Amino acid sequence: MSKIRPSKGAPYARILGVGGYRPVRVVPNEVILETIDSSDEWIRSRSGIATRHWASADETVAAMSIEASGKAIADSGISADQIGGVIVSTVSHFKQTPAVATEIADKLGTGKAAAFDISAGCAGFGYGLTLAKGMIVEGSARYVLVIGVERLSDLTDLQDRATAFLFGDGAGAVVVGPSDEPAIGPTIWGSEGDKSETIKQTVPWTEYDSSGKFPAITQEGQAVFRWAVFEMAKVAQQALDAAGISPDDLDVFIPHQANMRIIDSMVKTLKLPDHVTVARDVETTGNTSAASIPLAMERLLATGQAKSGDTALVIGFGAGLVYAATVVTLP
Repeated sequence: MSKIRPSKGAPYARILGVGGYRPVRVVPNEVILETIDSSDEWIRSRSGIATRHWASADETVAAMSIEASGKAIADSGISADQIGGVIVSTVSHFKQTPAVATEIADKLGTGKAAAFDISAGCAGFGYGLTLAKGMIVEGSARYVLVIGVERLSDLTDLQDRATAFLFGDGAGAVVVGPSDEPAIGPTIWGSEGDKSETIKQTVPWTEYDSSGKFPAITQEGQAVFRWAVFEMAKVAQQALDAAGISPDDLDVFIPHQANMRIIDSMVKTLKLPDHVTVARDVETTGNTSAASIPLAMERLLATGQAKSGDTALVIGFGAGLVYAATVVTLP
């Protein structure tokens, strides 16, 4: 018989608060057209994007995260020193070590919270949310801060006609805490590494000096589109099934804000009813990878398009190829 005492965590976990930060500079398509041969109409028809935000030198990964996290903590009604874990998902913090999460945890005043970074691309928020839920139910933390943050403008090739218009910067954060009832459903997540070449960094950092060109993100657009629309719709349905609900029970759908055509196609494939509010933050924010879901969630709540207690399906998918989907109760 084991001598280990059982964990004393909460029965369930929930999102208690959400916050977002978008850089001050708004970049319209006209700026993108200075470096690629295209048109505003073509960009909008292909992606649905009209503007995106690009960070200044002062709007670092850490600085944007701290701003978003401060709002999430205030929204949750707890204090920073109650946070026992800080999880940051990002692919655009260029220091291999230490984790930027440790700097963020310190500057927020969390004390000695566990802090670490994860790299799961556009599915990173879902991965972080799942880890936070596990920490709370297991009992290793009572409150966990989950941050998705990117400065993808640093990894954008402005001469690449296929991707120059896609990416934006920003940070989104949520506080996850204990709940007496289920409020974060089972996560359907996974990876398809055989498709890893469809979204990738152009050259590894070790080859940067010899290549003479700063690494950027590149992708095979059509392959990604087909995978996202057909395979991710199946994953989204699995998340609904795992949560024991149907599309009719949903109030809100918050997919990764990759592309408006992908979002609209997923809505059609899932046969979502007209009453379901669909996040389309990509139009003015662009693709912010790990930050896109919490940023879209924050905007829906702030504008009244969604409300506290709504049932939402969230799904992220991207480089890896990785994915994560779950059903949550909005804070």
